[in-house]
Amino acid sequence: MSPHVVLFFTRGVSLRTWSMVGMLEREVALYRFLRDSGFEISFVTYGDRSELSFAGQLHGIRILCNQSSMPLEDYERELISLHADVLEHADIVKTNQMYGAETALAAARAMGKPLVARCGYLWSHNAARELGHDSPQAREARRVEELVFRAADRVVVTTQPMKADVIARIPQAASKIRVIPNYVDTDLFSPSQGKREKGAILFVGRIAPEKNLASLIEAIEPLNTKLVLIGEGRQRALLQERFGNSHGRIVWEGNVPNSRLPEYLNRASLFVLPSLYEGHPKALIEAMSSGSAVLGADSPGIREIVRPGETGWLCKPDPVSIRSAVSELLSNQDLCNEMGKRARDYVLEHYSLEKIGRMEADLLRETVRNQSVISSR
Repeated sequence: MSPHVVLFFTRGVSLRTWSMVGMLEREVALYRFLRDSGFEISFVTYGDRSELSFAGQLHGIRILCNQSSMPLEDYERELISLHADVLEHADIVKTNQMYGAETALAAARAMGKPLVARCGYLWSHNAARELGHDSPQAREARRVEELVFRAADRVVVTTQPMKADVIARIPQAASKIRVIPNYVDTDLFSPSQGKREKGAILFVGRIAPEKNLASLIEAIEPLNTKLVLIGEGRQRALLQERFGNSHGRIVWEGNVPNSRLPEYLNRASLFVLPSLYEGHPKALIEAMSSGSAVLGADSPGIREIVRPGETGWLCKPDPVSIRSAVSELLSNQDLCNEMGKRARDYVLEHYSLEKIGRMEADLLRETVRNQSVISSR
């Protein structure tokens, strides 16, 4: 019998959202791997009936969506009954992130199914850093995390520091928490034989405050470089108004489909991620998988991946430190080439889709087996 996993999307997120920001293929890759490994997969999304148009791209992954275009609150309230036929035949309910995870918990409890509470970053940390530890948003995030992590049968995080944080706050989660990092399609994100553009720098990510892009742009202004920024976000208009395009040296590329990122990564001389904090940044490991030289801020989530001088370079997140590091790396192509090769090897060993997919499949099968033991008592 094939284990049936029902994945609950982050509140408000749809397949169309993933497609619009260029991350559909990236996010679906793991579930295609699980499908090909004998799992039945269903997605619970927040999109309307137009979500069903993605069925051809998902090849057998079931789409459960808001076909009646109900208001968000009404859809969440009625979601269990709307999708009861599928939920009743599920073996596992799983979250994608913590925002909205209480809806997945309610569905798991109503149907008597085990819950795998997965998150790629801690919502509470991001809310506290951006809005303050005692902000209503941060308090709500901590409430939801505690509720869901206590009740879940398994808790999945992407880094060891995240695991330590959860255990410190919720000791009851210690025995059920697992670290499964983000993955990268190492076949898609691989080095090419083309020549890299001298002095070309690449950033990929959301244009958001925590990405610290103002410091990066300030850093490269006096340098003879070209900066390509891939992504969208609420800070884009503000930054564009402040910095413009610096006479063509700053390219605001917008969203790019994940499948096209390798051509950008293989063209740039240096990938830079200047963030003040990250969870387990997918763009960084994709750049490393492509054999790119990477420069990251010495920040949480980045410093756990980059080994300075071996698989990449770290610097402080201020403009002067970034400028110094960029200048040093762009003037030492041999070092960049060596770091790129080691970065590729490191990703192949630790973050390949096949490796992470097997870890995910093992965890899900273990959860099903444990549930069967409990049910037979």
